[in-house]
This record gives sequence, structure tokens and C-alpha cells, in this order.
Amino acid sequence: MKKILIYIKRQQLYVLNCMNARRYWLDKLVFYVFFVLIGCMSANAQLPSTTSTQQLGADIKTSKAVMDDFMDKRFGMFIHWGPVTLRGTEIGWSRGNEVKTEDYDNLYKEFNPILFDADAWVKTAKDAGMKYITITAKHHDGFCLWPTAFSDYNIMNSPFKKDIVGELAKACKKYDIKFCIYFTVLDWHDKNYPLHDRAKKIDPNANMDKFRQTMKNELKELVVNYDPYMLWFDGMWEDAWTNEMGVDIYQYLKSIKKDLIINNRLGKEISGIGDNTVDHSKMVGDFDTPEQRIGNIEMNFPWESCITICNQWAWKSNDKMKTLKECIQTLAKTAGGNGNLLFNVGPMADGRIEARQIERLKEMGVWLGKYGTSIYGTKGGPYKPNSTYATTRKGNVIYLHIFERNADKLILPVLADAKIKSAKFMNGDVVSFAQNKDFGVLINLPKVLPDAINSVIVLELDKNAEKLPIINN
Repeated sequence: MKKILIYIKRQQLYVLNCMNARRYWLDKLVFYVFFVLIGCMSANAQLPSTTSTQQLGADIKTSKAVMDDFMDKRFGMFIHWGPVTLRGTEIGWSRGNEVKTEDYDNLYKEFNPILFDADAWVKTAKDAGMKYITITAKHHDGFCLWPTAFSDYNIMNSPFKKDIVGELAKACKKYDIKFCIYFTVLDWHDKNYPLHDRAKKIDPNANMDKFRQTMKNELKELVVNYDPYMLWFDGMWEDAWTNEMGVDIYQYLKSIKKDLIINNRLGKEISGIGDNTVDHSKMVGDFDTPEQRIGNIEMNFPWESCITICNQWAWKSNDKMKTLKECIQTLAKTAGGNGNLLFNVGPMADGRIEARQIERLKEMGVWLGKYGTSIYGTKGGPYKPNSTYATTRKGNVIYLHIFERNADKLILPVLADAKIKSAKFMNGDVVSFAQNKDFGVLINLPKVLPDAINSVIVLELDKNAEKLPIINN
């Protein structure tokens, strides 16, 4: 009880020091005191866990209806942002490398993004045709973009003193965009975490139990205060973190919010950067997360590719940006493989998203305004995406996304027990075709496609296209 009273006193002093913060939640003090008392009393019961991944049954996993809704959205915005933008280097990873650790850890004292406008960020996503936003509330450097009561290393101790996470959550509600949060499993800044600066040497003074309790406290703040649609974890690869710890966190979060969507990076089984074979039954989470590549076609397990609009996740001056062709075809190929695309932007140090990135995203939104029916709410397949075309499907329709015109005719493999009744360009002219069991489907293409980047042909079938098997093409 003495420790609890000391903690309460520290929180009171902390609030008094933050009185000048325009948006700091003074009325949350009572909540935090209650929260700490409950957390201290239940800490021993929460920490140790020997639960296996296989014990995450249907009673705890996110419901199919919620996951189907998530996968129907197809397109979201990833945002990597924090004090590191003052140096223009990568978030988290440049700590102790391009930027000396002491310098990195004190950047927050200069971080004052006075041009940050949550509405402008969310409006950019809305205009791009994106359906959800995921913000790095806490990356591997440990800096928190919300006024957490469990770490002084947060936005309220910067000159800016505004709750970034809270303002984005509010703006997302305004524009009907789903609000999601990125949270790191590792924290190289926290002295209780065993590794610092990605060092191989274990810190003997670290305390993983205390670290995990802080993690739970911070996660409860985020879920209770901001009600996120989805949590996107990362940083589970170091030996200090075990699969069992991931299961424990997953179960803990589900006790707070049953249908909270959680990605698979609480556990060790992920696709990630490599194109490796994974066992979905061993994943701790609701969907897979291939990184910086388009995932393989997968009809039986949800997945989302996270890919940057430029090269670096965080902002970098004059970073090479993807062409509109790369952006739109990446989205179409991802949907064609039955996945979502989480497309990353890195806002600048002053709080603005670069004008050129906004323009590129707006161009994607214009294309989706014409062809969005072929992306949102569809299933991938039945053909595997390739460099020439991809297909999506809905009901008795196949949407054929044509990227390149290599000949007058496009030949597709035969459709199993299904026939095409009609073909036409979306919002355009009728397309002539032929089909038989020997050569498959022959689509006659005009000399000039209606869209230079991705023209969509609507193929109406005589049966439900969603039930067709995947066709090797």
C-alpha cells in the first residue's frame, strides 16, 4: 500500500506539472488511480502464462463477421511518426546507429509539430479511398504519442503537449474511418526490457515481469480511452519475448474488448519480410502481415501487406516515391490475392504529410472512385495475380484487372464448370470474347485500353464466381 500511495503522489505531481498542456485530461486522474490499484492487486495473476497457441479457440478469437468486415475494407493508411523525424532517419532502427542514443532519446524535447492537423491527415486517407488508419502510438524507441500515466517518455513532455492518438481517434470518427493502433512488443528505451540499442548483451538489471505489466497498463489505456478497431503489434523477434507471452497479451486484450482485431506479431509465426511457408494454426493473432511485399494468394486465412509509399517508413527528405502505376497495381494485386493493403506514409517533423504524397494518394482515390467496386468487398482470384493481370470476384462477377496490353488478345486458363455470359469494361464498352475447354478464355482487347495503369473488365458468369477454385495461370 505504501508503494501505491507513493505512485499516486507521483501521478498528482505529474498532472500538476502538465497543467499548461492544452489537451491533457485532468479528469482522468481518478481513473488512473483506480487503474493502478486494480493493476497492482492483479499483477501476479496476470503475468505468468503457459497457455499454448492451440488454446486460442473460437470463444476467444475475433469473430468471423468482424474479420470479414475488416477484409472487405481492402485499403488502409499506415503512419510512422515521432520525434525521429527531426533527423530524417528511420524510426526506432536509427537509434544508436545513424543517430546517437543520447541524441535520439532527447529529440522529444525539440519535437513541436505545430502544423499537425488530425483532420487533414484523416481527410487525406479518406480522399485516397482508404477505410482505416493505423498510427505508431509506440514504436521500438519507446516514445508514446499519447499521455500515458506509465511512462514519462511521452508526447505531453514535449513542447507540443497534444494527445496525437486522441486527436486522430476523434478525426477518424468524424470521417467514418476505422481507427487502429500500432504498438511495439519490444522497447529499447525501457530499462526493464532486457535489450537496449539492439545489443546482444542482456541487461542484468532488467525485469521482464515489470516490463510486461507496464505493457499491459499502456495497452489498457489505449483500448479503454481510444476504443481502437484493431491493434497492430511488431517487434516480437528478440529472444526476450516468447510465444507464450504473446498468447498471454492476446488473451488479456480480449478480456477487455472481445472483438478487438489483433495482428499476428504477438507470436513468432509470421510471414513478415521473407516469402516463407507459415503455419496459420500457430499464429497468435487474427491475420498475417507480409511486409514490403505483396502476400501470396490465400483464401482461407486473412492477411494484410504493409508497404511504404516511399522507401523509408518514417519521413526522409527526398525519399524516392512509388509511381502511380506501382501504387494502383500493388493495390489490385494485393486484392487479387485476397489481402488488404496497409500503405504507409511518414509525415514531416512539422506535422504535415508531404504534398507530393498527398497528391499521389489523391490520384489513387480518383482511380478508386471509378473502379472501387472491383476492390472493396471482393474476394481474390480465381486467377493468381501476375505482372499482366489480376482478378477479384464478387457474386457471379469476376473483375479482370489488366495492367499491360501485350497483344490483341488476352488468353486466360479455362474456368472450372463455369461460363462467361457477358464482358464489358467497367464504365465502358462491351468486350468480345470466346471460350472453350481447350484454350480457355480469349479476351479481345482494343488497341488502346481505357485506363493506362489498370483497366477493369467485368466478366459476368452463369454461376457464383466466389465458389470457383484457384486456377494456376
